[in-house]
Amino acid sequence: MKRIVIIQGHPDPETRHFGHALAQAYREGAEAAGHEVRLIEVAKLEFPLLRSQEDFDQGQPPEAVRPAQEAIEWADHLVILYPLWLGTLPALLKGFLEQVLRPGFAFTRTAPDKPAKKRLTGRSARVVVTMGMPAFAYRWFYRAHSLKNLERNVLKFCGIGPVRSSLIGMVEGGDGHRRERWLVKMRALGKAGR
Repeated sequence: MKRIVIIQGHPDPETRHFGHALAQAYREGAEAAGHEVRLIEVAKLEFPLLRSQEDFDQGQPPEAVRPAQEAIEWADHLVILYPLWLGTLPALLKGFLEQVLRPGFAFTRTAPDKPAKKRLTGRSARVVVTMGMPAFAYRWFYRAHSLKNLERNVLKFCGIGPVRSSLIGMVEGGDGHRRERWLVKMRALGKAGR
């Protein structure tokens, strides 16, 4: 059994979005299989944005994100869900990741000329991205640049891997059957802890 943290990255605290239904479906599948699950809803947290390198390197994370760090430290697997906004993840989720994945928690700098020591190894992740465009257009024409950035420059930089992804396109006004198929798939992924 796995310890799973679901990070709901939609910046709207209302739970009426498809991403919230996807997170709930994943959670249901995971809990039905006996996995332990914790949920972090980024939109319900109050924290400031970082404004300087000094604050990132030497400042302390705000109280609101410390439980998120504890949950990530506890987890074997992370599930990060967000809507694609202006071609990337919403600013609130980016700000959350900057606050949580600070030096000393997610990585340690040993020397200026040496790579950082990864502190979150042993954890896997799934990134679920919803979007209005067809998923194949995002993957092939836009080359899934924000997803690749999150995988390579954030998660893998901290030692999280493997990182798998689910791209869900045409979520606005789509037919109910497509949505239901995705909910079934999320339950199955939750059950498998993937």
